[in-house]
Amino acid sequence: MKWEIAKLGDLATFINGYPFKPSEWASSGMEIIRIQNLTKSGGESNYFQGTIPSKYKVIKGDILISWSATLDIFEWNGSEAWLNQHIFKVQFDKIDIDKLYFKFLIKYILEDLKKQVHGATMQHITKGKFDNMPVPLPPLATQKRIAEILDKADALRQKDQALLRKYDELAQAVFVDMFGDPVRNEKGWEVGSIRDIALEVKYGTSSPAQKAGKFPYLRMNNLTYSGDWDFKDLKFISLPENEKEKYVLKNHDLVFNRTNSKELVGKTAVYQGHEEMVIAGYLIRVRFTDKGNPFFVSGCLNSKFGKSILLNMCKSIIGMANINAQELQDIQIPIPPMSIQNEYERRLKSIKMNKKVVEKSKNHSESLFQALLQKAFTGELVP
Repeated sequence: MKWEIAKLGDLATFINGYPFKPSEWASSGMEIIRIQNLTKSGGESNYFQGTIPSKYKVIKGDILISWSATLDIFEWNGSEAWLNQHIFKVQFDKIDIDKLYFKFLIKYILEDLKKQVHGATMQHITKGKFDNMPVPLPPLATQKRIAEILDKADALRQKDQALLRKYDELAQAVFVDMFGDPVRNEKGWEVGSIRDIALEVKYGTSSPAQKAGKFPYLRMNNLTYSGDWDFKDLKFISLPENEKEKYVLKNHDLVFNRTNSKELVGKTAVYQGHEEMVIAGYLIRVRFTDKGNPFFVSGCLNSKFGKSILLNMCKSIIGMANINAQELQDIQIPIPPMSIQNEYERRLKSIKMNKKVVEKSKNHSESLFQALLQKAFTGELVP
């Protein structure tokens, strides 16, 4: 059956958020919805105490689309809030359309756009391009059938994603249980700086990636906010033999993201493996003496205590925040006995092993959802 093709701008009105300035942020008032609040990528919420037009107000159930840097669609489940720029609020004021079908339709469109801009440093969609995008518009009854099938597949992947978050929370809970609150240091651990237990601290190379490079080239996007690795979208690089020792990772090296947006600077993970990988200049490699376990230090920096320290100490430089190697080494942390640090590594690895099982299930459910999503809007899922 041939479906009607409509322009996206004919389905609904897309209202871009208000261009709040950092000087307008407050610690109380009504929350400002920024992309980080939608993606749960960390950082504190900001608030606004003034008055702006009501079209920028978001209530529970509103559909939001982030169109710059992060391309995705969300349903707001929080309290009444203000919408920041680079996010559209969807106003269903033009035609009768199934809201759930619309959400999956936008998800499909954005997934396609991500493939088109793959590898670009900044992804964004102009309002004109968005409004004029052609989209399939089947009859309302067909929309509901498509939405019902996709919703069941989406529930499976959402369940896996929620379980992955639980494992991240468990890792945080184990850290607090073993070491307490590092601020109060109620367990009376020795306190020192990272410098006291570091053997070597090195910046990555500033050389660009190459099409036919020899070594995998790790960049800041390969580190996750929760302290893990994402080896998708790897670049490659070749180095002169005499530079390998400077930039190649060894098993148990701690890697620290020194430059990023303020909310993401300081992402930290431990490299586990023996494949020779090179780190980019926005990363710092730390090797430790026999007084420091990299998993413990990573856990400390990825804890709420560590995130708070990093957020307060980073300096903003033209929209990016930076923490240099000297500042990293000056960070004060508790230094428990190595036997306890090593026990934390053992427990953490056990959690991560179980997490990998869920990740496999999540990858399967994600693949299933994406396959159904493709079929849904090419007419293959529902006749």
